[in-house]
Amino acid sequence: MSAIDYDLKNIKAVAFDVDGVLSPSTIPLTVDGEPMRMVNIKDGYAIQLAVKRGLKMAIITGGNTVAVRVRFAGLGIEDIYLGSAQKLPVLEEWMRKHGLCREQVAYVGDDIPDLPALRYAGLSCCPYDAAAEVRQVSHYISRFTGGYGVGRDILEQILKAQNLWMNDDTAFGW
Repeated sequence: MSAIDYDLKNIKAVAFDVDGVLSPSTIPLTVDGEPMRMVNIKDGYAIQLAVKRGLKMAIITGGNTVAVRVRFAGLGIEDIYLGSAQKLPVLEEWMRKHGLCREQVAYVGDDIPDLPALRYAGLSCCPYDAAAEVRQVSHYISRFTGGYGVGRDILEQILKAQNLWMNDDTAFGW
């Protein structure tokens, strides 16, 4: 049984913010001022499995670093939108591109710039440590903080609801 109060069988696509969702909110900087990000390996496993299982996946982030593109492309995500100051127009365009309606889309964000996209998506989710305004509009608040398993938590519940979690031998590899 899922902790998410939504018909997860309807979800065909998931869009993630990065900073504060798939990486912790605190970001170290190089001496040149370049932001560095940590990522969660269990999130990575769930993302690549969701891609293999046919869920459409997107990264929509205000950040703009090569490392983010390389990490998530390496997990099989093709739709990676960096430098997205306004996330809702990007989300809408991505949905049109894939012929998705709102009820088929989950959006995961953590802060004020994510609010329009969270309000638009059929299923809005956030980490435990999201901004208060985000928590107020989210259908599901993960028990995990950003960067520490939020992606895995949400994707595992979706895949289990669709009987796509560990349903064949391909689940046991990368």
